[in-house]
Amino acid sequence: MKIRSHHYGLLVLALLFSIVGFAQQTTLTGRVVDTNNEALPGATVFIKAKQTGTVTDEKGEFSLNAEIGDILEFSFTGFTTHQETVGTATTLNIVLAAASTYLEEMVVVGYGTARKKDLTGSVATVSANNFQKGQISTPEQLIAGKVAGVQITPGSGAPGSGSRIRIRGGSSLNASNSPLIVIDGVPVDNGGISGVANPLALLNANDIESFNILKDASAAAIYGSRAANGVILITTKSGSAGQFKVNFSSLNSVGIKTGSVDVLNGDEFRSVVNGYTGTIASSADRLLVGTANTNWQEEIYRGAFTTDNNISFSGGIKRLPYRLSVGYLNQNGILLRDNLQRTSVALNLSPNFLDNHLSVKVNSKYAQTNSFFANQGAVGAAVYFDPTQPIYSGEQPFGGYFEWLNGAQPNFNAARNPLGLLYQREDKGNSDRLIGNVQLDYKLHFLPELRANLNLGMDQSWGSGTVFVPAEAASQANRGGTNNQYKQTRSNKLLEFYLNYAKEFDAIQSRLDFIAGYSWQDWKTESPSFPDLRADGTEFEPAGIDFATQNTLVSFYGRLNYTAWDRYLLTFTLRRDGSSRFSPDARWGNFPSAALAWRISNEAFLKGSKVISDLKLRLGWGTIGQQDGIADYGYQANYFYGDAAAQYQFGNEFVTVVRPQGYDANLQWEKTETQNLGLDLGLFDSKLNFSADFFIKNTRDLLAVVPVAAGTNFTNNLLTNVGSIRNQGLELALNTKVINSAKFSLDLGVNATFILQNEITKLQLISDPNFLGADVGGTGFNFVQKHSVGYRPSTFFLYKTVYDEQGNPIEGLYKDLDGSGNLGETDKRWYKNPEPNAYFGFTLSGTYDKLSFGCVMRSNVGNYMYNAVKAGSGIYQNIFPNQGYLSNAHRDILNTRFDNRQTWADYYLEDASFLRMDNLYFGYDLGAVGKSGMTARLNASVQNVFVVTKYSGLDPEIAGGIDNAIYPRPRVFALGVNLEF
Repeated sequence: MKIRSHHYGLLVLALLFSIVGFAQQTTLTGRVVDTNNEALPGATVFIKAKQTGTVTDEKGEFSLNAEIGDILEFSFTGFTTHQETVGTATTLNIVLAAASTYLEEMVVVGYGTARKKDLTGSVATVSANNFQKGQISTPEQLIAGKVAGVQITPGSGAPGSGSRIRIRGGSSLNASNSPLIVIDGVPVDNGGISGVANPLALLNANDIESFNILKDASAAAIYGSRAANGVILITTKSGSAGQFKVNFSSLNSVGIKTGSVDVLNGDEFRSVVNGYTGTIASSADRLLVGTANTNWQEEIYRGAFTTDNNISFSGGIKRLPYRLSVGYLNQNGILLRDNLQRTSVALNLSPNFLDNHLSVKVNSKYAQTNSFFANQGAVGAAVYFDPTQPIYSGEQPFGGYFEWLNGAQPNFNAARNPLGLLYQREDKGNSDRLIGNVQLDYKLHFLPELRANLNLGMDQSWGSGTVFVPAEAASQANRGGTNNQYKQTRSNKLLEFYLNYAKEFDAIQSRLDFIAGYSWQDWKTESPSFPDLRADGTEFEPAGIDFATQNTLVSFYGRLNYTAWDRYLLTFTLRRDGSSRFSPDARWGNFPSAALAWRISNEAFLKGSKVISDLKLRLGWGTIGQQDGIADYGYQANYFYGDAAAQYQFGNEFVTVVRPQGYDANLQWEKTETQNLGLDLGLFDSKLNFSADFFIKNTRDLLAVVPVAAGTNFTNNLLTNVGSIRNQGLELALNTKVINSAKFSLDLGVNATFILQNEITKLQLISDPNFLGADVGGTGFNFVQKHSVGYRPSTFFLYKTVYDEQGNPIEGLYKDLDGSGNLGETDKRWYKNPEPNAYFGFTLSGTYDKLSFGCVMRSNVGNYMYNAVKAGSGIYQNIFPNQGYLSNAHRDILNTRFDNRQTWADYYLEDASFLRMDNLYFGYDLGAVGKSGMTARLNASVQNVFVVTKYSGLDPEIAGGIDNAIYPRPRVFALGVNLEF
């Protein structure tokens, strides 16, 4: 068949129209949902070839222009990515399946993120969905009991009181044992701030998205000299573009006292005083007993109301995701007058520029805290004060409070009236803290596998306060009261830059991820000196000199991650730190680490298994360092002004002297070498996940305070590098979905940590067989613990008590263990330890229809407590000091009948193992409220629910293991509401 010439023209024209038709843009609309047909607002719709796209709205719907043949990529955090080729259809309905949270979860690590399945080190993650619920005023409480190897010991019951955090136990004696804390990429200043009890109290727990804990050296060595105690990375919440949300929460709670120190009541006290027939009391002592029945511990405590309110706005303006939050906390302590008020503001911005090649993160957190510090001396005074005396004397002196007198003046050997201590002291502090950083991450246009990251950060705080005690107060009648002020400024500046090269090599099924960087961080603290004034403003002592200190850390670091065939993983890290805290000859330290991992589940013989969804073996080694706890100028000679007691007299004038301070010019890094063997196992599509880690930590060049020969230094005890510690342990963690249906779900988490060895292996430069160890663990009377070779740090060092036939301790009689016939130091023995041999965490959470519930429990096993309250007050010597006053006694005096103090008796050492329910909560989802688009949720919780223990004291969980009349932790009942628009 022939084609005529004019038909050629028609054919060409048709082809042109076809080409134009294929190249024409089409408007696509659609909806992105999950497998339950629930909308996924904020899901990303991305045209791969053009590097452009959009996000879904609150209904999961989207609209964009694309061309036929374009490849669209649909993604949403926590869900698998889906790709779709644009065809003739103009409406798309996309269903995204939930990703396996165990395998696909992105984990924040030092300087970047990594897939959980690619980790070679020991890293644990706790996200906001798994935080402890209820009244949380300090961030570390969110993860208590949640992570194996992480022990969080609560502080006192004071508002904002922080916790002691230990990761895999302590590795140091005199340096810090606390982990490094990094907030949004800024290693923060954990030092105390004037005007606030706990620096972390300035961070609003409601703004936190996740905690990532780096436990072993292969994970933490990227932080070098500050990682010996592990690293906690805190990430705060951010917004999602196109998803505007308003969230308001209000939580109101009441805290109540859970118990009292077991002392005699008024009638019992009168009976003991009048019935005593020993030689300590005199007839004059019996005349001092009163007629009142005052329960001092009831008088100084109260039910404490707290309100915590937060509002946040999140979303995105075009390509500018943001989150702005404002919070207000007003927390009363159960001790009268104790109060903390905190106003916090946080702003996170995360825009992208240059076709998504440049990402910018701006994080800023500001908090202003105003505190009224109740006089905690009232806690001990309420234990010791005579219960037969009234609160008020009916007399004008000393504000009308009853006080023990010596003539017309207070008896300064006696305890002060607890109510007088509380109401005659105005201790007000305020602080401001700003933590912020700007992080620029640029993916090079000509080499997209290479990224350059610049991080500029700061942690600035200002603290100040005033203390006023009236002249009439008995506590300061000898000096005419107090009218003082204090102030402190702390500055922490950060500059970091690193290059990151990451590339997939499909031909050899490998992935390379390399990072190299530089870090500069500088800390500065300044405190002006003020004169010590009386209540009327006259000078009691002149001002000293202003205080200022500074230290700088400069670092170079690199990390290599290599993955082959998605089965074999290698990590190598090296950091070189230089610190101004050491002399130029010892300033630099190298901190390397290496780790291997084998993803056995990806081998051919396991791939596709319906039972084993993940199986990984990890092996890591590394050396990490320590410089915290060392003075900024401890390697060089320093001179300080002496106090008023050390003035030198010239005629009638007294001159303040300048005195030298002891120093060690050879101070160097304390280094901890660690090994870690780990196993990760996921079963049944990761519905059950198990991990086990065995670790060994050896600390050398231990920073310890040891005696030095007289005349060789300007001190008798010197901080120097001496000795070593060995630490071994086993961590186990199990998380499982017990029930997982549409209407009912139940999750269980259990973790256990066993300290198999924690032993000081060396403590002297020159071995001395007669050296028993360094005294630690002061009780207010004597030391009851020692650092000794062959034992755990702070092991109790006591006499072995002898008991009579009825099982009662015999006063002053102890076993002569050395057989010398004389009682001495060599008759004491090392008994137990304040730290547990094992600790456990139990977490239960679930949902039933619209109801949610859960609890967190913790347990310590093998920890012992020295009951210093019982030892100090459970004796007749305490009741009858023969100094013109009487003191109350612990009820144990009815058992022992001790006349005198028996400080070193192991009788006072008690098993303080415990099981504590930290948290119990319930929530109910009300759903949509009317037609406003607002959803509501109600919640109720109880904290410090119960404690099961053999310990006879107030609380079996006291850091350090010495119970010396602590501020008790309250039981807190809370009700709250969450509204979302």
